[in-house]
Amino acid sequence: MHTFLASSSMQLSVPPNHFQSMKIVALGDSLIYGFGDPEKGGWIEQLRRWWMLPDSAGHVLYNLGVRGDRTQQVAQRLEVEFRHRGELRNRVPDLIILSVGVNDSARLARPDGRSYTDFTLFEKEIATLLDLAQQLCPVLFVGMVPVDEAKMPFLDCFYYNHVDQYRYKEATRLACTKRQIPYLDIFEKWMERGENWRLKRLSEDGLHPNTLGYQALLEDVINWDAIHSVGFANAAYHSQFNYHLKQS
Repeated sequence: MHTFLASSSMQLSVPPNHFQSMKIVALGDSLIYGFGDPEKGGWIEQLRRWWMLPDSAGHVLYNLGVRGDRTQQVAQRLEVEFRHRGELRNRVPDLIILSVGVNDSARLARPDGRSYTDFTLFEKEIATLLDLAQQLCPVLFVGMVPVDEAKMPFLDCFYYNHVDQYRYKEATRLACTKRQIPYLDIFEKWMERGENWRLKRLSEDGLHPNTLGYQALLEDVINWDAIHSVGFANAAYHSQFNYHLKQS
C-alpha cells in the first residue's frame, strides 16, 4: 500500500479571490447517506448538487455513506473507496470527510443491553480509521446528531441514548484532537440549542435528521472554520452559499 502522511491542514488553502476545484469523498453512515431527507437527499447531496452549478466552485463530491455502518466497516472500505475515485486524470481525492460512530454506541435488545461495539474496542477502531484516513489525504470529521431518546428503540432492537452518545463522540473528538484532525461537535451544538429545537429537526424514528435537520447540519458545516482552512471555499463563496440555503 503506497500512502503518504498528511496533516489535515495540508497545503490546500487558496488565494482569497479564487478557489481551486477539489475532489472530496464523504464516508460514514446514514448521516452521510442522507437518510430521513426525501426532499433534498441530505447535506452531502445538497453540496454535491450546488457544486454542479455553472458558477459554483466545481468541487467533485462522492457520497459514500452506508446506512448502519459502524466504524470498523468504514475503515474496511476506506482505501478501496478512496483509490477508486480518481477519474479526473487519475488523481486521488483531495479531502476525506468522515462521519460515523452513532451505530457503535447503540445498546442491543434493551436499554441496558450490551453495546453494539464495546467501548474499548471502539477506541481502537476509531484510532485505526483516523490513522488510515490521514495517511491518504487531509481529513475532516463531522460528529453525530443527538437522538430523541423517547422514540427508542429503533427497529425494535437498537436503544440509543445521550449518555452513550456523549461517551462515544468524546472518544472520537479526543482521537481527532490527538491527530490534529478538525472535529465538528454536532452533538454539543444541537444539545445547546434546546430540546424543542432538536425535536423539530429529527425524523419520526428519533434517530435520523429530517429535511430541516439536514439543512441545519449543512449550515453548521458550511460555517465551520475548518472548512476554510482546507481550501473548501473562500469567505465570499460561503456568503453566496448561505444566501442560497436561505432561498431554498
